[in-house]
Amino acid sequence: MLVKDMITPLDDNIKPTKDTVDYALILTSAVHDMKNSLCLLLQSIESMSADINTAPDKNKQAAKLADLHYEVLRLNSSLIQVLSLYRDEKDQLPINIAECFIADYFTEFCIKNQMYSDSNNIEINVNIDPDLAWYCDHNLISYLLSDVFINALRYSKGKILVTANLVNKQLVIEIADNGDGYPDSMLQAQHNSMAELSSKQGRTGLGLYFARLIANAHVVKAKTGVISLRNGGKLGGGIFTLTLP
Repeated sequence: MLVKDMITPLDDNIKPTKDTVDYALILTSAVHDMKNSLCLLLQSIESMSADINTAPDKNKQAAKLADLHYEVLRLNSSLIQVLSLYRDEKDQLPINIAECFIADYFTEFCIKNQMYSDSNNIEINVNIDPDLAWYCDHNLISYLLSDVFINALRYSKGKILVTANLVNKQLVIEIADNGDGYPDSMLQAQHNSMAELSSKQGRTGLGLYFARLIANAHVVKAKTGVISLRNGGKLGGGIFTLTLP
């Protein structure tokens, strides 16, 4: 064998520290979520069409429109995740660090999802100092938090609590709901690689892997951003935590 044909640990094409990503599994997970959303979209559209013909009350129409809007947001979130993961695999996922005001994220999310939260009587409390700012990638953190916020709306039973505080010189953001909490399988798999995540449960591992990818991309003085899932807290449901250095 010629020396030039030999592969060494220094080969530019080898990335030993990078998590091995099975894109067939990623696409399967994405399609799983998008298929469910599209199914609900079709059902809502068909139901709306039938209701319009029979002149239903305005509240009923508003509720169905809210569900339709919510599923469109979920579908959009899944597409963003797939695109971002693809860019990361190709080392084309840019990280643009700038000062960001944390409360502004959730002001935007509340406005975008107001139709759904009003329709389902969901009380959203955002307990964040409006002057609290942090250096991070605005777009990536927005994608991450938006996806978590949308899922909290879906699984909530009427209450969501959002907090952000400085702990040990790090930013800690928590999104909690009063739903049934994260399933045990998801709690156990929260630190798994993408190849180990499963799409058998209603909540696929795509969003979880996506969140961890973005958090890990934020590194300051050897400290890396992390995510964690747990159940309990003041509302008794699921709690998603993002910690940024």
